[in-house]
Amino acid sequence: MENTNAGAYEYVTLQPSLLINRLYTVHYFEYMNDFSFPGEAHNFWEFLCVDKGEVNVVAGSRTLSLKKDEIIFHKPNEFHTVRSNGKVAPNVVVVSFECTSPAMDFFRDRVFTIGESERSLIAQIITEARQLFSSVLDDPYLKKMELSANPPFGSAQMIQLHLEQLLIQLIRHYTAIKPELKRPATLKQKSDVDLYERIMNYLELHIYAQLTIEQICRDNLVGRSQLQKLFREKNGCGIIDYFSRMKIDAAKQLIRNQSLNFTQIADTMGYTSVHYFSRQFKKITGMTPSEYSSSIKKLSEEPQFRK
Repeated sequence: MENTNAGAYEYVTLQPSLLINRLYTVHYFEYMNDFSFPGEAHNFWEFLCVDKGEVNVVAGSRTLSLKKDEIIFHKPNEFHTVRSNGKVAPNVVVVSFECTSPAMDFFRDRVFTIGESERSLIAQIITEARQLFSSVLDDPYLKKMELSANPPFGSAQMIQLHLEQLLIQLIRHYTAIKPELKRPATLKQKSDVDLYERIMNYLELHIYAQLTIEQICRDNLVGRSQLQKLFREKNGCGIIDYFSRMKIDAAKQLIRNQSLNFTQIADTMGYTSVHYFSRQFKKITGMTPSEYSSSIKKLSEEPQFRK
């Protein structure tokens, strides 16, 4: 049968608002509290986002102090340096890429504060990068990311899409939007967000304690099944597993602060013994505390990274 309506269709050409042309590096660094990078300049964009702690950044003629969830974009050929503040060992994400779209002018000489949705996009970029590249993501000397032999289908494109979405969301967020255009959250969505934030604050306040799921439920007046479902939806794991990772992340930061020994750190974090702490540390990180300390100490003592 002949389709007499076939000629009635007209297509729309989709014009991207911005397009990532090339990816140079994706890094997740866990720096020592005395780390210092002497600086560099290159002809492509780079952003640095503080995941934990605080860093001091030089960007051209500016000197800035960035805290958790703050992100700075270094424009092409801008000289930039980064160093720890000497007190708290920071975690930072650094991604460098090429984008020649005029929309990138929005990011020149600006610092932004990201929210949960932007954090999620950055986390997805890191996750995809770990699968796409065989290169480790914590080598600051790396000039070329080596591709894995058999990465998951679409990993490179997923990084591109997540990165483009991150840039678009930041532009949208920091561009005036009329309140009436915002779609209100449902009562359930608002309730889940409020509960999740309340539980996260509770976990952070009790990071040095040993918690059980019964205690968390009791102190926060929430059912066990509701709590587990919420954390599996948000993080892909149960709340106790998530809290264990939080504790080890905090322990890693104490190691990098270089002020306590392993026994003191185990005691500070509420572990029953240094041996149990070591087993938990290796289970989550794949390294013993000593191996972790040696690896980051070696990194921080490389000549070009000394103060």
